[in-house]
Amino acid sequence: MKVVIAGSSGLIGTALVAALRRDGHEVSRLVRRAPAAPDEFAWDPARAQLDERALRGADAVVNLCGASIGARRWNGSYKQLLRDSRITPTDVLATAVAAAGVPTLVNASGAQYYGGTTGDSIVDETASSGTGFLATLCRDWEAATAPATDAGVRTVLVRSAVVLARNGGMLSMLHPLYWLGLGGRLGSGRQYTPWISLDDEVGAIVFALTHPDLYGPINAVGPAPVTNAEFTRALGRALHRPAPLIVPAFALRTAVGELADEALLTGPRAIPAALEKAGYTFQHPTIGAALAATVGRS
Repeated sequence: MKVVIAGSSGLIGTALVAALRRDGHEVSRLVRRAPAAPDEFAWDPARAQLDERALRGADAVVNLCGASIGARRWNGSYKQLLRDSRITPTDVLATAVAAAGVPTLVNASGAQYYGGTTGDSIVDETASSGTGFLATLCRDWEAATAPATDAGVRTVLVRSAVVLARNGGMLSMLHPLYWLGLGGRLGSGRQYTPWISLDDEVGAIVFALTHPDLYGPINAVGPAPVTNAEFTRALGRALHRPAPLIVPAFALRTAVGELADEALLTGPRAIPAALEKAGYTFQHPTIGAALAATVGRS
């Protein structure tokens, strides 16, 4: 296949490019600077500009664009950046994909689509969108693919959980705290923490690209949901470090603001029903297996 990727320099994009090339696929990357390699094409989503050669002959486009949810404390301008960095590129790519006749669009989204008030109820891809800033963001993000879906493009919406990776993402922030003996659950710990290993995140995207019968939303989440308390204990075991602390909800809200109630003290008990029904086999089906593979300890 010839696959064009937007957001190829991030944690997931870098791993996806490598995996696709290992499998013999041709990969082109969209960049927001002057192209510096034959596989790069310039684009400027803010100005709705895209090198017309980029999608020529493409079998699929993967859109992974979006500023980091947890990179900094939210304020009005950063929340607008979170929206603009997702919705605008998605609309530009969906429109371009439709115009160029590209058969497939695989677009990022988030498990936060379901909101954080589902409690112990299991949610799959048939569940409705939740409430709150992140749920609304994911809903609008997915809606921005409409130009592609309306044109008959096979569109897959990858609702990703927290991606567990050795050299990036949430674990890169937690790892040093646990080594100092400062690990612990967040709030009551009863809230669910959706997770997926980087290998399975990439595997799910490749699976979506190579299975033409798969379309619509797919939950890119590990098949065995865990609460935050269970996640904390599993990470402590994987690192062979104690995790005795409890971070009170009020302290977390003081430290990170709105993000606490949107993503840290709440979370859906999401399962990957669509992926499993389509035949995807997880490399790391449990949080223990995912963390052991990620932190490199048994």
